[in-house]
Amino acid sequence: MKKILYTLAALLFCTAANAADIIVKVEYNGNSAAVTIPAEASGYVSNLNGESSHVKLLQTSTTAKNPGEIVYLLSGESENGEFYLTGEYKATLQLNGLTLTNPDSTAIHIKDGKRIKVNMNPNTVNTLKDGVTDTTSKGCFHCKGHTEFGGKGTLNVSSNYAHAIYSKEYVTVKNCTINVTGAKKDGIHCQEYCLIASGEVNIKNVEDDGIQVELKDSVATGQTLNHEDENSGNFYMTGGTLAINDIGSYCIKTYGSIAFSGGKQNFDTNNIKDYDTTAINGVVNSKSGNRQYYYDLGGRRLPNDAMLPRGIYIVKEGDKTRKIVVK
Repeated sequence: MKKILYTLAALLFCTAANAADIIVKVEYNGNSAAVTIPAEASGYVSNLNGESSHVKLLQTSTTAKNPGEIVYLLSGESENGEFYLTGEYKATLQLNGLTLTNPDSTAIHIKDGKRIKVNMNPNTVNTLKDGVTDTTSKGCFHCKGHTEFGGKGTLNVSSNYAHAIYSKEYVTVKNCTINVTGAKKDGIHCQEYCLIASGEVNIKNVEDDGIQVELKDSVATGQTLNHEDENSGNFYMTGGTLAINDIGSYCIKTYGSIAFSGGKQNFDTNNIKDYDTTAINGVVNSKSGNRQYYYDLGGRRLPNDAMLPRGIYIVKEGDKTRKIVVK
């Protein structure tokens, strides 16, 4: 009886996060995929690839009303498939026992710059692998927007060409288990900041950094309250477990700072690099011809002719951003 009740509870969780959710179901089966778009989402979500296992969905706002957040429930298995979503709304990916390999490129590609939740259903194992022929690929899992990993399941990711997980904005991890089992570049590569709050992250067999956090090509904000609109290049760990081994470079490399305030660090915490800096004695002229702009770590622009006191500053030159140390 307990087993029946547990199965029923899991099924209810898989089919709806709450009663208001609009759920688009994608079920992979070899070289095909069944995509079910409910009537209330039909004016917003279009299936561009029919029954192909290379699922491409377009989420638009051409109608008068926004339907709210849409949940994409992904399940099944394909050795020759992908999930590609482009749009302009916040969305949730609900992974329910998904095994997806794209032999040519990215397994999951979210071309949406909004907040994207990636939840693994409880007690499910989800596996993503990519190919080696797409030289434009940045990761086996690639997200243009804010990426929030959660749920009580497991996600296994490996990349044969680039990063295992790539996010153009921040990455947060709560509750779930993420196993990066191999990558040609970094295990997790993101911009803005990275936060591990709970759960378990295991990274191994990567040829570059375990985790790397960049700064976007804009002025750094430094740490902000609740990380709202933060662009710091920082890494935070407040809970959970992080294990990193068999890497080619640093366990963690950031363009901001690295802070451990909780959790378990099962790796060499001496093998980290907390910012890229260039040591100088004063303001130097640009050799590239681009004008340089100087900012303090709070994001305040400084006069170009100012004599900078000792400290760390942000320099923006053209489309490049870097940190300097003034001695």
